[in-house]
Amino acid sequence: MAVITIDGIRLEVPDNKNLLECALDAGIYIPHLCHHPDLPEHGSCRMCVVEIDGEETPLPSCTVKARDGMAVRTKSETLGRLRSMALDLLLAGHPEDCSTCPKYGNCELQTLIQYMGGATSRMRHRTKGFKQEESNPLLTHDMNRCVLCGRCVRACEDLRGVGVLKFQKEGLETYVGTLHHKLLMDTDCRFCQACAEVCPTGTIRDKLMTANPGKPKEEVVVPCRAACPAHTDVPRYIRFVKEGRFDEAAAVIREKVPFPKTLGYVCSHVCELECKRKEINEAMSIREIKRYAAEADSRACWKGRGKQLPDTGKRVCVIGGGPAGMTAAYYLRKQGHDVTIKEALPKIGGMLQFGIPEYRLPRNIIEEEYGIIEETGVHTQLNTRVEKPLELRNEYDAVLLAIGTHQGVRLPMEGNRLPGVLLNTDFLRNASLHEKTGIGDTVIVLGGGNVAFDCARTAKRLGAKTVHLACLEAAGQMTADEEEITQAKEEGILIHPGRTFERIIGDGCVAGVDFMKVKSFTFDENRRAVIEKEPGSEHCIEADTVIFAAGQRPKITEEAGLPLGRGNTIAADEKTCETGTEGVFAAGDAVYGTKSVIAAIESGRRAAQSIDRYLGGDGDISEILAPVEEPEAYIGKEEGFACRKRAENTITPLEERKDSFTLVDHGICGDGVCGEAGRCLQCDLRLKIAQPRLWGDYESEGGRE
Repeated sequence: MAVITIDGIRLEVPDNKNLLECALDAGIYIPHLCHHPDLPEHGSCRMCVVEIDGEETPLPSCTVKARDGMAVRTKSETLGRLRSMALDLLLAGHPEDCSTCPKYGNCELQTLIQYMGGATSRMRHRTKGFKQEESNPLLTHDMNRCVLCGRCVRACEDLRGVGVLKFQKEGLETYVGTLHHKLLMDTDCRFCQACAEVCPTGTIRDKLMTANPGKPKEEVVVPCRAACPAHTDVPRYIRFVKEGRFDEAAAVIREKVPFPKTLGYVCSHVCELECKRKEINEAMSIREIKRYAAEADSRACWKGRGKQLPDTGKRVCVIGGGPAGMTAAYYLRKQGHDVTIKEALPKIGGMLQFGIPEYRLPRNIIEEEYGIIEETGVHTQLNTRVEKPLELRNEYDAVLLAIGTHQGVRLPMEGNRLPGVLLNTDFLRNASLHEKTGIGDTVIVLGGGNVAFDCARTAKRLGAKTVHLACLEAAGQMTADEEEITQAKEEGILIHPGRTFERIIGDGCVAGVDFMKVKSFTFDENRRAVIEKEPGSEHCIEADTVIFAAGQRPKITEEAGLPLGRGNTIAADEKTCETGTEGVFAAGDAVYGTKSVIAAIESGRRAAQSIDRYLGGDGDISEILAPVEEPEAYIGKEEGFACRKRAENTITPLEERKDSFTLVDHGICGDGVCGEAGRCLQCDLRLKIAQPRLWGDYESEGGRE
């Protein structure tokens, strides 16, 4: 350790730490611009000059190491003059109007100018004349605003080890760019965006940050994690998978969700819609990486690391054993409460068991993952329908309704009650129970979402000779997953997009459906459908079975004693899950309508938090199950990184699957999963970069120059 004085303040500092860092750490502000705590020093801006006893001239404090006995001054007339001259040099080629810069109000150079009391404008201003570069994904380069601090170059070379940004010359001007003006994709840039993070001006800008000025930075920087309803730490578990540490990856996933395998098969993967890799070529295959990690979890290293609080003596009844109910039960038991699930159907799982076909989600996966929940001590009562939930308050301290949406919607149209008309939920439930479904040889499914395609593909497997699927949406606007549509077409499902359902025809039984083509389909301000039909387009498709698959709702009546909302949903606060009735909560699809498994899991987590607080707990259900490690900042250069294609799933051949309920999609094979994980941009590394220290953050900065 060395003892030095800065502005008369005695400091004990580490040997060989530079004077600028010593001062800033001690709360003494020295103006600076090229310095960044995560980067090697450059000393080019000359703003951080200080006077040191024994030295003839002022020196940049960022390049001088602390030595025992040093006496340093950060303010004097000489220093003020030198800094003003340095600032004038920085601004000589910088645009004079800051207000047009997207970084206005969040610019380090701007705050430095404010600290210095403004520029003196003694230097002749010049215009660089560079064209703003917008051709690269994710990043904008505007070299007219560059002050040549070199931060981006050092971040690319020294912090990340990629080295695609260099100082270049064009005429008399020096700028930062790639060799021969190559696009970043062609230089093997890793698109980590460290350059944008450390840039103190508006020279290198994050396009997404510019386009989303009101969003929290973390949500914009790591959009996959923000988009996941449960906020699973996607970059963290992908990094573990890349390293071949599948047990640790599974543990990361389990920190937020109790069904990682199930989600690996059926998650709606909204995270992929926001994945920044898609701006380069294709989004990461996040769901498949999750699935592989969960299935390769051989050691279950997360077991024994989670919490299990002492018994509280409080009893909770969860009505409904779907993903929301199971999740809530799991976390409430971990909080020490005695939890019982009452499930109306003969098996646990809700729509996982009775809505999603077995060729998409093998039933042993559900049973295996629920077994882990039962190991915590959760009690299960099957074939137990609860009609009057409020009466359970006499027996339980809290009641949670997570009853899902098990009642199909019968569209209000002519012929909707003819024999041969089925509801999606009834049909899929009977198919899952291996009971008679009532379908004939020719089936028409009305709807365009995943459930509709589940119905169509299930009907085909059950022996229907011809299966049609019709929906209001145009071909490119159907809400079903793309892989569902593709596989259905391969299996011979005849898809009719952009159709209105006029009437079901038949004399005593279904004979077909009359349709008209849709000219336009929009929604008004109240989210009511506005449909314009194509004149003269009426036509009929003959069939002996019609399956309504255009929605579903909770199976509950007013006799339950709870206020009901639109679509027969339970009126409850989506954040707290409170119904307004003391000690009664509701969660999942029963509250907000049919969404997704991952949304139901997150709703179950929120319910567990609220119920735990209601019962006297702190509501903290968080767990750390995986090793907490600092990721390596130095990622290195990788040839052809931007062009690496998304790994393809292994799909059961058509002839083997079209008449069978065996698994269709086998995910990514073992040889490809680590490579797929290696495509990740590791966006979260950017959040590890230290934030700038501005003069307004320091109480002892002593005023402006």
